[in-house]
Amino acid sequence: MLIHKTEIRVRYADTDQMKFVYNGRYFEYFEVGRTEMLRENGLPYHLIESKGFQLPVLETYAKFIIPAKYDDILIVESKVKEYPSFRIHIDYRVFRKNSDELIAEGFTEHVFIKEASRKPSRPPEFFTLVMKKYFES
Repeated sequence: MLIHKTEIRVRYADTDQMKFVYNGRYFEYFEVGRTEMLRENGLPYHLIESKGFQLPVLETYAKFIIPAKYDDILIVESKVKEYPSFRIHIDYRVFRKNSDELIAEGFTEHVFIKEASRKPSRPPEFFTLVMKKYFES
């Protein structure tokens, strides 16, 4: 299993009229968590794309527990529980830093496609080699 934590400070522009983080921002926070998790493991998006692959989103979900507010520091925990096949499923939990307060949780599911054909593909070998170390028993 691959687990990564990313810190994000809530900007004023992230909040709505109620001074809560706008619900759509959580998908952006998920994206930050996902890209930082991949980057930390030597798989930044520009590398994936330079090798002719893309990871479009197939499905998203979010559940909002309690509101986050301007200037909160959040921890986005990104987790890959299953070895990627044609798809990669990433779960997220968002916490207020230095607290056990769960703010939101959700997931994104992505499919690997070849850029040239736009057709689904198995994950490329360079990707699976990185992921293997998290799923070997």
